[in-house]
Amino acid sequence: MTDLPAPYLDHDRRAAIARIATSHVALTGRPLVGPCAEPVTAPVRALWEAPLAIVAHGTETDPLFFFASRMALARFGMDAAQFIGMPSRFSAEAPLRDERQALLERVSRDGFIDDYAGVRIAADGRRFRIEAATVWNLVDPDGTVHGQAAAFSRWTEL
Repeated sequence: MTDLPAPYLDHDRRAAIARIATSHVALTGRPLVGPCAEPVTAPVRALWEAPLAIVAHGTETDPLFFFASRMALARFGMDAAQFIGMPSRFSAEAPLRDERQALLERVSRDGFIDDYAGVRIAADGRRFRIEAATVWNLVDPDGTVHGQAAAFSRWTEL
């Protein structure tokens, strides 16, 4: 449990992170990650250690990231302290933010998409194109939307 970023150990944050996996199953019919043997932080640990990049943001006016898997942090060249709380729009270069906004609106309307491709930027300025990404709404059992998440395992350096 000690290698999880400290913010992920907070009780409320754990519940929000668990919603990433439960929403994915509810909307796509497919599990995002396998089970984990650690009972208290199982969903968090499974998402943290997943062999794909997973990120999630809330519903703020300017949505803020609240989760990134270990692979996502490596891809974006940041640690959890740098990534968590960052406006999600900063994951795309300024000229590409309109494209990103159109994607988020499509996900809001349809619940999820599994064919997204787009250019993102790492902290050091490296650009990479994510491919075949799934993006979905984070919903609770009552249907309330709490944000959006994305997962991808394919990218091309630009």
